[in-house]
Amino acid sequence: MTELNTAKTRRTTNWSAIWVLPLIALLIGGWLGWRAYNQAGIEIQVYFPSGDGIQAGKTEVIFKGMPIGKVVGLEIDDSGKLRGVRASIEMDKRVERHLRSNTRFWLVKPSVSLAGITGLETLVSGNYITASPGDGEPAREFTALTEPPPLADTVPGLHLTLKADRLGSLNRDSPVFYKQIQVGRVKSYTLGEDQSTVEVKVFIQPEYASLVRKHTRFWNASGMTIDAGLSGVKVRTESLASIVAGGIAFATPEHRKDSPATDPSLPFRLYEDFDDAQAGIKVALKLRDFEGLEPGRTPVMYKGIQVGYMKTFKVDEDLTGASVELMLDPRTEDYLVEGTDFWMVKPSISLAGITGLEALVKGNYIAIRPGEKGAAQLREFVARDKAPPLDLGAPGLHLVLFSENLGSLEVGSPILYRQVKVGSIQSYQFARDQKRVVLGAHIEPEYANLVNSSTRFWNASGIRLTGGLSGIEVKSESLQSLLAGGVSFDTPDLKAPVNRKIQRFTLHDDRESALQEGVAIQIKVGSGDGLNPGTPIRYKGLEVGKIETVELTEDLQAVLLNARITKASARIASVGSSFWVVKPELGLARTANLETLVSGQYLEVQPADKPGKAQSYFEAHAEAPTRGVSETGLRVVLSTARRGSIKPGVVVSYREVPVGKVTHFELGPTSDRVLVHILIEPRYAPLVRSGSRFWNASGIGVEAGLFKGVKVRTESLEALLEGGIAFATPDNPQMGGPARPGQTYALNDEVSEEWLKWAPKIVLDK
Repeated sequence: MTELNTAKTRRTTNWSAIWVLPLIALLIGGWLGWRAYNQAGIEIQVYFPSGDGIQAGKTEVIFKGMPIGKVVGLEIDDSGKLRGVRASIEMDKRVERHLRSNTRFWLVKPSVSLAGITGLETLVSGNYITASPGDGEPAREFTALTEPPPLADTVPGLHLTLKADRLGSLNRDSPVFYKQIQVGRVKSYTLGEDQSTVEVKVFIQPEYASLVRKHTRFWNASGMTIDAGLSGVKVRTESLASIVAGGIAFATPEHRKDSPATDPSLPFRLYEDFDDAQAGIKVALKLRDFEGLEPGRTPVMYKGIQVGYMKTFKVDEDLTGASVELMLDPRTEDYLVEGTDFWMVKPSISLAGITGLEALVKGNYIAIRPGEKGAAQLREFVARDKAPPLDLGAPGLHLVLFSENLGSLEVGSPILYRQVKVGSIQSYQFARDQKRVVLGAHIEPEYANLVNSSTRFWNASGIRLTGGLSGIEVKSESLQSLLAGGVSFDTPDLKAPVNRKIQRFTLHDDRESALQEGVAIQIKVGSGDGLNPGTPIRYKGLEVGKIETVELTEDLQAVLLNARITKASARIASVGSSFWVVKPELGLARTANLETLVSGQYLEVQPADKPGKAQSYFEAHAEAPTRGVSETGLRVVLSTARRGSIKPGVVVSYREVPVGKVTHFELGPTSDRVLVHILIEPRYAPLVRSGSRFWNASGIGVEAGLFKGVKVRTESLEALLEGGIAFATPDNPQMGGPARPGQTYALNDEVSEEWLKWAPKIVLDK
C-alpha cells in the first residue's frame, strides 16, 4: 500500500519587518531630542550702560578667540534700577560652571588713544562681548564693565605697585622700559588710601622679571627732559612711544648690582624723572647763606663730581635762613651720617687768595664732605657758614700749632718752607684755657717728610723792623705772607723722629725765637698752676731753658710741659737730672723763694753728676730733692717719741755751728718711735762720739722760779723758726770712741745744763 508523506507544519510569528523603520525613526528622534537638550544654551542677563554697538542675533560673546555665546535679545531695563539696557545672551552650556558672581563682561570695540590702538579686529567682524571668568556663587545676572579690567595678578610675570606724587601722562597700557626695551606695561592706577599719592600697578613680563631687584629705581619716562646751560643743551627721552603715550623706565644702580630679588608685596617709589631716580635720597638742609641758589638747578658737589641737586627751596619766615630739600645719589646713603658737612660755595676774593672760582661758571653750589661710614645715619643737617677744615683722614700731614695770638693769619694762609708753599692754615679757635689760639694746619703729602720733632714754626706775617746805630733792617718772608699772613718753618735735623700721629708745635713770634738751639724735653708735673709757655728753667739762678707749651696728659691726670734746654743740655737732658717747681713759701717755720712772688714760679733743675745717657722725658719732684745718696759724711740715727718740727733739711749744730743736716725720717720697726736720719759733714765727723748727747733745739726753752726769776734759752733764731737739732760731746775722759756709721742715739726733748758745760778738745779732719 502506498504511504503518503504527511505535510510538515510550521507556526508563523506576529512580528513583521515593517516595524523596523518606525523603530529606527524613534531612536533617531530620541537621540536628536537628547542632543538638542544637551546642547541647548544657558540664557543669562547682562546689563550694559548703553546698547550702542550691540545687535540682537548678531553680536557674539567671544573668549580667547572662540565664540561661547550670542546676544538673542536686547531691551531697555525696566526694573527701575536704571542699569541701561538688558542684553539676553544665550551662552554655551559648556561654560556653565564659569558663570559665577565675579565673572565680568565688557564690550570690545575699536579704540584709539595715545597708548595705542585696541579692538582693531572689530572693524571687520564687528563689536563683540568678551568675558573674564571669576569665582563666587552661580549667577545668571551680570553688570558689564565700562572698560576692560586690568590684567589679573594670576597672569605669569611680575606684578608690582609703584607710588608716585602725581600720575603725569601715564595711562593704562603705558609701556615699561628697561634700557629702552619694552618689558611690561601699566595695568591700572588709583588714588592711594592717604589721598596724597597715586598707586600705579605695573606688569613685567616673565622673561624680564629677574631684572627688578630690591634696590631697583623706577622713574616716569614720559615726554622729554631738556637741560640747558653754558655747557650746551641736553635732551633726554626714553623712546618715541614714551613721548606720545607716557611710560615708565627702571634700572638698578651700579653699586647695587648684587641687590637681592624684590618682594612683589612691597611698593616701589616712582620718581618724577631720571635725575630724581639717580639722586633718590631726600635730605633736609638748613642754610643761613642762600644767595644764588636755584631749585632744580643748584648742584650738590663732592670733589668736583655732582652727587645730587637742590630740589626745593623755602625761605624761613624770619628771613634769616632757608630750608632746602636735596636729592642725593644713592651711593651717598652710607655716608649721610653724623659728622657729614654741607656748605655753600661761591666766588670769594680775600688776601688769602681766590676761592670758589669754579662757581663763576657753574653758579653757586652746595658742597658736601661725607662723614665716617658706620656712624648714626641722619637725613637732616645744618650747613656750615664756611668750608670745614680738611678731614684728618685726608692725605698729607695734619698739625696743631699753638700761638699767643692769631695776628693776620686766617683760613687759607700759606705755610712756607724756604719760601715755597707746602701747606695752608685750615682752621683756628681758642684753646681750652681761652689764653691761646689753636691753629689747625695741613702739609701737602709730598712735603710731609719735612716735619719732625726738630721742626720749628714761626709767624711770618707782615714786616719786621729792627734798627740801631748801624741802620734799619726790614724783613718779610714773601709778598703773599706780607698781604695774607703766613707761617714758615725749618727742620734742622731731617732725620729726627716723629713724636706722634698728630704733631703739636709752638708757633713762635719770629724766626729768631723759633730757631734758637737747644734740646727738646718733656716734663710731667702734677699741676700746671702758675706754669705757662715761656716759664724759665733755672739752675743756680741761671736760666738754662724755657717751657714752650703746656698741655694735659692723655689720661687727664697730670700736666705735660714741652720745654727746650738751651744751656748745658748734655748734663741736663740726661739720666739722673731732677726737676721741681719753685714757688713761694710763707709761714712761721719757713719763708723761702719770695722772689717768685714778683717773677713768678719757675722750674729748678739739678743736673746729673756727669753727662750720661740722653733722656727727653722726666717726672718732676713735688719738692727739692735731697742729694743724700751721693753726699759723703757720717750717717747716724736719732730715736725720739715724736717728730715735732723736724723735717728734711733741718740743721744739726755743735756749739751753734751747723755741722750737718737731717736727711729724712721714718717710723721705727714697731711704730712706737720716730727715727731721724742725720748726716754729719766729713770734716765734723770726729765730733760725734759714743758718749755724745743729742737734743731737740727747736723753739724756746723757758725756766722760771720764785727766787731765780725767768730764764729763756734758744739755740739760734734759725732753730727757733725752722727747728733744729744740737749735740754735745763729753770731756775727753768720758767721750768714748768714734761713732759708728748708722749708730743710733736718743734724741732728748730738753738739754741738760751739764751738757752745755762740756768742752772736749777734738782735732777736726782737714
